[in-house]
Amino acid sequence: MSSNGTEKSHATLRYTSLRVSIFLGCLLAALLLGHFGIIPVRGEAGMIFLFLLAAIVSAPLSYVLLSRQRDEMSAQISTKVAGMRSRTAERIAAQNAEEDAADEAARAAAASRN
Repeated sequence: MSSNGTEKSHATLRYTSLRVSIFLGCLLAALLLGHFGIIPVRGEAGMIFLFLLAAIVSAPLSYVLLSRQRDEMSAQISTKVAGMRSRTAERIAAQNAEEDAADEAARAAAASRN
């Protein structure tokens, strides 16, 4: 398999891991800023504030920095959904054909009795 195909097959995993990495980097920066007193932190509420700060800062960073990975993940998911839809449509068509054949056989049997 080519490296491009491998990259496409793991697009969701790569996007998620990069997103988590960005959050952890922001969390580390916030914790360091809190540790050195640049951001005043007191008790449990201060730690929650640092986690929220990291989440708020990492969201726009992820949006800007991971646009290519997000597009690849979206394409991967769209391809899988399209495949599932086509398989479902084929299965429904086969079931309908079976029902039609059973109905035709029942009508033919009823007509031969009369």
